[in-house]
Amino acid sequence: MSIAPSWRCVGSRRGYRIVSVIVPAPSSPSEPLPFFVYGTLRPGEPNHDVFLRGRVREVEPARLNGAVLYEGPGFPYAVEAPDGVVRGELVTARPEAYGELLTALDRLEGYVAGDPRNLYERIAREVVREADATVVRAWVYVAGPAVTARLRDAGRVIEGGVWSSRR
Repeated sequence: MSIAPSWRCVGSRRGYRIVSVIVPAPSSPSEPLPFFVYGTLRPGEPNHDVFLRGRVREVEPARLNGAVLYEGPGFPYAVEAPDGVVRGELVTARPEAYGELLTALDRLEGYVAGDPRNLYERIAREVVREADATVVRAWVYVAGPAVTARLRDAGRVIEGGVWSSRR
């Protein structure tokens, strides 16, 4: 899934066109989607208890098809790749903690909607729950465009799509 920005001319000044760039959100940020986590937010990893303890109702094994994991500086990046699979967990927030958790995870991942400098982009993707193969729409933090280009050029893929296997 790619998110293409659009633009429109909103005026001109001294011979230059003034444009407004519109980056459509993949889904409403207030839509209470679960989160697919694949790195430091997984159970047993350093950020799991810090960010998820007391804020989640359920954590279930899941997979993201169509992506691979790359090694980052202490954390992984998911990058879209047609034949790849990333293993992780589907995390469902407690309804009363959803907004707080969404804000905390956006901050952790350095995500700001529409910012081209993002290390990660938060996108809505279909993930597969391992227990029953149910397809569930979830928020996934994937590498931002500049990071993706660098990783594809010179990054190290984590074979099998499992963050804990890199050790």
